[in-house]
Amino acid sequence: MTQTEARFNRAFAPLETAIGNGRIPGGVLGFVDADGNRAARAMGHAQTVPHTRPMAEDTWFDLASLTKVLFTTERILSLADAGKIDLDAPLTSVLPDFRHYNLDNWERKVTFRHCLGHQTPFPGVFPLYTYGRDPDLLRTFLLQHEFQAGPAVYSDINFMLLGLALERVEGHWIREMDPGTGFAWSADPASSAATEDCYWRHRVLAGEVHDDNCSALQGAGHAGLFGTIAAVLDFAATKLDRAGPDALIRTPLSGRRTHGWERPYEGWSGGEHCSPATIGHTGFTGTGLWIDFDRGHAWTLLTNRVHPTRHFDSGIIALRRAVGDLINAG
Repeated sequence: MTQTEARFNRAFAPLETAIGNGRIPGGVLGFVDADGNRAARAMGHAQTVPHTRPMAEDTWFDLASLTKVLFTTERILSLADAGKIDLDAPLTSVLPDFRHYNLDNWERKVTFRHCLGHQTPFPGVFPLYTYGRDPDLLRTFLLQHEFQAGPAVYSDINFMLLGLALERVEGHWIREMDPGTGFAWSADPASSAATEDCYWRHRVLAGEVHDDNCSALQGAGHAGLFGTIAAVLDFAATKLDRAGPDALIRTPLSGRRTHGWERPYEGWSGGEHCSPATIGHTGFTGTGLWIDFDRGHAWTLLTNRVHPTRHFDSGIIALRRAVGDLINAG
């Protein structure tokens, strides 16, 4: 057995335990290194309600907030590299109508870089979807709503606004943009990991976005991307292969964040044994990706921990850390 196989086998054990204990229905763990070695394994169920389907390595997942790093951050940094936007310019350089009824407010001073690093006073959550289902009207509402300024926290609003900026620059909605090789904005329900039995959509979601705000907007910058374990590993492999051009995703903006990504801090999702040169991100549906540039490897854990409900202690936080620690131990 190779070192890669041994590392992967021990890291799979916590996922196996979580599924066996009924904490999550199923999941897929994947690993790739800079030499091209990779491994993936699936276990459990892609769906349990109203019928049962097995999890497979080629199951499609709602990647949730991994959209922020796999798509939106990549697009924003590409536009900046091409000189089409200035990361230190306010969002109003692309969205001149953002809170334009009050030209002196704090929202109009928020920059692209502020949003990438979650360094804004926006609230952590906002139920935009409760204001209706008209995507054009909701976009306008988001741009004109008066938010109460608070401490800088992780907020979907940052990436919802970055998504609106992308749409203005590109001239069409996010769902009409190329999501990237191996990714999509929806998936075949029969080959997708189910998420929640949704109260307001009155069905078990599979192959359609779980995030409420993204659903109402019919595409957004903070969520909505679908992909398989192979697609996520392919993305990670490209980062390991060319660390230089991706310097900004490794450049700290705060003690916990780079441009788009998280960096190691006490108690973070990647565990205690990754190197300081690691970036990672998680998704609410039970997904995550971590890339350790010093060690030259990456791992991704994709689960359907919100199936059939989010209102259950799945233990996903401890599971992610346990997997990361075993990937990087020794």
